[in-house]
Amino acid sequence: MHSSATFLIEFGAIILGLGLLGRLAGRLQFSPIPLYLLAGLAFGEGGLLPLGASEEFVAIGAEIGVILLLLMLGLEYTASDLVSNLKTQYPAGLVDMTLNALPGAALALLLGWGPVAAVVLAGVTWISSSGVIAKVLGDLGRLGNRETPVILSILVLEDLAMAVYLPIITALLAGVSLAAGSVTLAIALGVAGLVLFVAVRYGRVISRFVSSDDPEKLLLVVLGLTLLVAGLAQQLQVSAAVGAFLVGIALSGEVAEGAHNLLAPLRDLFAAVFFVFFGLHTDPESIPPVLLPAVALAVVTALTKIATGYWAAHRAGISPKGRWRAGGTLVARGEFSIVIAGLAVTAGIEPDLGPLATAYVLVLVVMGPLTARYTEPVALWLTGRRAASAAARPAPGTPPAAETLEPVEDSGLER
Repeated sequence: MHSSATFLIEFGAIILGLGLLGRLAGRLQFSPIPLYLLAGLAFGEGGLLPLGASEEFVAIGAEIGVILLLLMLGLEYTASDLVSNLKTQYPAGLVDMTLNALPGAALALLLGWGPVAAVVLAGVTWISSSGVIAKVLGDLGRLGNRETPVILSILVLEDLAMAVYLPIITALLAGVSLAAGSVTLAIALGVAGLVLFVAVRYGRVISRFVSSDDPEKLLLVVLGLTLLVAGLAQQLQVSAAVGAFLVGIALSGEVAEGAHNLLAPLRDLFAAVFFVFFGLHTDPESIPPVLLPAVALAVVTALTKIATGYWAAHRAGISPKGRWRAGGTLVARGEFSIVIAGLAVTAGIEPDLGPLATAYVLVLVVMGPLTARYTEPVALWLTGRRAASAAARPAPGTPPAAETLEPVEDSGLER
C-alpha cells in the first residue's frame, strides 16, 4: 500500500510539473522539450530528488511516447506518399549518412577508441531523433509545410537504415561470427520489407478493418494494433518506431483523421514522459569531463545536419526559407543515439563512450528545438546583410569617392 501511494504521489507530481512547464513554455512561445529534459535531470540519478517507485512506469510510458509520436507522423501521409518520397529522396539519405556519420567515426579514432567504437559513435551522430522532431513539428505548426515531407523522408530512411545498422553493430559488439550476423541482418531486412509491403499493398483493407463510428472502439483498435506491430517489429530486431510509423501510413481517410484527433492528447502526455525519462537516466556528474569534445562534436554535426536538410529541400524545389527550416529541424538527436550508445556501454568497449554520447545527445536535444525555430530567421538575416554589403561596394571601374565629391565653396581664405 505504501509503495502504491508513493507511486501515485511521484507520478502525479511529474505530470503536474510537466503541465506547468508546458504552460510556461507556451507563454514564452518556446518548445517545452528542453524544460522536460531539465526536469528529468532534476529527478534522475544524481539529481536533486531521485525517483523510486514510479521509475519503471515512466520507462514504459517513455517507450509508448516514442511509438505514438511516430504513429501520428505516419497518419499525416499515405502509403503512396511514402513510396514516392523514398524513391526521390534516397540520395538525400546517402548524403545524410556521409555528412553526419563521418564526424563521429573520426572523433572516436582520434581519441584512440578503435574501429568498433568508431562505428558506434558514427551511428550516434548520424541518426536524428524522430521523437523530438515529430514533437517540434507539431509544436511549431509545420506538419503541413512543403518541406515537411522532405524531413520525414530523411527520418524514415534513417529509421529503415537502423534495421540494417543495429544487427550489424550488435554482432560487432558481441564478436559473433559472420554467418550468425548475416542471419540476424536477413531477418531484420525481411521483417521491415514485409511490414512496408503490407502497409502499401493492403492499407485500404487495414483501414476498413479498423474503421468504427464509435470513438472508444476506434481508439482501442488503433492503439492496440500499433503497440502489437511495434512490439513484434522490435522482437524481430526492427525498430518499434518503424513499425508504428508504418501502421500510421497504412491508415488513411476518415480513419486516419479520427485516430489523429483521439490520439493527440495521449501522444502529448506520453511524449512528455519520454523526454523526462531521457533526463532521468543522465547522471549530471558524468557530463563535465566529456563536455568539451561533446559540445565540439555537437556543433560540427549540427552544421552538417543543417547542410543535409538544406541540400535535400533544395533538390526537392523548396524555397530558401523552407530549406533552412528543413535543415534546422533535423539537428536534434535522441532515442536511437541513446540505444546505440547503450549497446556499447553494455558490451564494455570504451568507458568514456557512454558519458560522451549522453552529453552529446543532451546538448543537441536541447539545441534541436532552438535550431528548428531560429535557423531560418538567422540565416535570412545573415544572407540579407551579406547582400546589402555587396550592394554597398562600388562596382569595378567606379571613380574613388574622393573624386566624386562636390567642390568646397570658397571661404575667402588664402590657400
